[in-house]
Amino acid sequence: MNKPSLRHRARYHFDNAVSRGPGAFVLALAGVGIAAAFVITVVRIAVYSLPKGGVLPAVRGGFWNEVNAIFFGSNVPNGSIADKLVYFLTWFATISVSATIIGFITTRLTTRLASLKAGKSAVIATNHVLILGWSNRIFPIIEQLAIANRNQRKSTIVILSEKSIDFMENEIETRVESLGKTKVVLRSGDPTNPKNLTMANIASAKSVIALDDDSTGDAAIISTVLAIIAATGDVHIPVIAEIDDISHAHALSQATGGKVLTVNSNEIIARVTAQASRQPGLAAVFLDLLDFEGDEMYFQNAQQLVGGTYGDALVAFNKASVIGVRQADGEIRINPEADYKFRGGDQVIAIAEDDDKVIFSGWRRDLDSVRAPRSTNQRPKPEHLLFIGWSHMGRIVLDELAPFLARGSSVQVIADPALIKKEHMPPRSVDGVKVTFQADDGSVDELAGVAAKKHYDEIIVLAYREKISAEDADGRTLLTMLLLNRLFDEDGNGVERTRLVAEILNSRQAELAEVANADDLVVSDNLAALMATQLTENPELSPVFEDLFDADGASVNVQPAERYVAIGQTVTYATLVAAARNRGESAIGYLRGAKNNSQNKAGVELNPSKLETYKVQAGDALIVVGEI
Repeated sequence: MNKPSLRHRARYHFDNAVSRGPGAFVLALAGVGIAAAFVITVVRIAVYSLPKGGVLPAVRGGFWNEVNAIFFGSNVPNGSIADKLVYFLTWFATISVSATIIGFITTRLTTRLASLKAGKSAVIATNHVLILGWSNRIFPIIEQLAIANRNQRKSTIVILSEKSIDFMENEIETRVESLGKTKVVLRSGDPTNPKNLTMANIASAKSVIALDDDSTGDAAIISTVLAIIAATGDVHIPVIAEIDDISHAHALSQATGGKVLTVNSNEIIARVTAQASRQPGLAAVFLDLLDFEGDEMYFQNAQQLVGGTYGDALVAFNKASVIGVRQADGEIRINPEADYKFRGGDQVIAIAEDDDKVIFSGWRRDLDSVRAPRSTNQRPKPEHLLFIGWSHMGRIVLDELAPFLARGSSVQVIADPALIKKEHMPPRSVDGVKVTFQADDGSVDELAGVAAKKHYDEIIVLAYREKISAEDADGRTLLTMLLLNRLFDEDGNGVERTRLVAEILNSRQAELAEVANADDLVVSDNLAALMATQLTENPELSPVFEDLFDADGASVNVQPAERYVAIGQTVTYATLVAAARNRGESAIGYLRGAKNNSQNKAGVELNPSKLETYKVQAGDALIVVGEI
């Protein structure tokens, strides 16, 4: 073992002194100060000429002065040795007391600041939206709440989750573009703990959103609802909860007397994905319908309509699109029969820019004679669909799609089995539709081989949701889309250009997905987030959305424009609404085909004015509420 150097010895002894406690540490510092005074004195003697009194007196006086300067500053004590000793003891007591006070205050301030930074202080905001939990859907929720409240003098969002304050601050700053006048207050804690809910001032909140973090199923959400009841004594404010299991959703609603409004994200996403594959542009329609940019849904008194019919009401509002009726007894009827007669107390359900735009503009008897072209009932042809990627959502999508596929249709699934739970593997058939599965290594050759086997009517790229993070899943989806477009553009590989529908989990990847050129893009966390935000702002819309998104009854559809008027004809939007009425549908917008707009993307025009004119072209479509 090498002999330790002087520096190592000094460091060793200093570390030992510190480890023995404050007393030894102070003595060590004193020793260092005295040693420093001695060195400075020697240097001073070496640099300056010796005084006449000789070396010893100079060293003695200079050394004492240096010790005084190091320990006492400019206040050099004079007098006898006893006086100097008393001064030293007084000085030592003074700095000890001062250091103790300073240390105590510093420690308390540090502890308090750490507590504040940890988000443990009580919230004093009132009439705020309280978000419990954390997931990717929180970012579009924050953005949409900020948009919805931009006309208010101030609005507050309080977020309570188990994430750290630093993490939440950084994520929101990075992923939310603008908050406007909305203030976001962050608190760190367990949302299933009633004390933490009290800290977040839940009793004074306007509404609550309980987010599913996708890792614990519905257990955490159910616990959160129980914590809300424990903290408030009862659910006295609207609570919007994300629930995966439909039976849990019904149980929660019944147990709380309907005060907990549930959003079944999987069902919404699967339905939109399935219908988007059959109806081009539908995904964009839903996003436009649910966000707070532009037009929204409102309930409006219909006193002028009493005695009139629902069919008459469809064309009686120039700046609003009527989609249903809320009867005086509270029953919601979406797209009722055209001959339904309004009674006193009934309200129209309409899409408009604002509630003050739902204005009765008079009866339109000139449109009574409008008729839609006679439909040609063609026998549906078998369709062949290719699914790339899979998860438990795939089965839900197939369940939605299968009833509309003609006999002889088929579904080919190509996916990585390592990213799928065994119990969620694709079935062999769904409602008579044959399903085949092929393992995929993700290579371009594998995709090319499958895509060239037959002509597919649709290619649907589903995101993996198991055994992989959302970011990695979206990365695989984007890569698959790029590979497919490369195959479409190449000549001679036997792959025909096919309509491409893709699912993206994370909304911040949406712009990249648009670059990858999907014909329709289903942004999953956006759909669920927008639905939750709409219900937060207006809980009365819950039965409306429930009717529009369930498998039965009315739904939003995108129908070819030639179903209503002849191609090439120039008509007012009111004429299109009247033609849709003739088919038992409520028109809510127009969609220009990709070939008919400059961006080469389907352009959604939700709730245009009844006076707007359109030259109907091939590829255009009417957005309607009605039976599929």
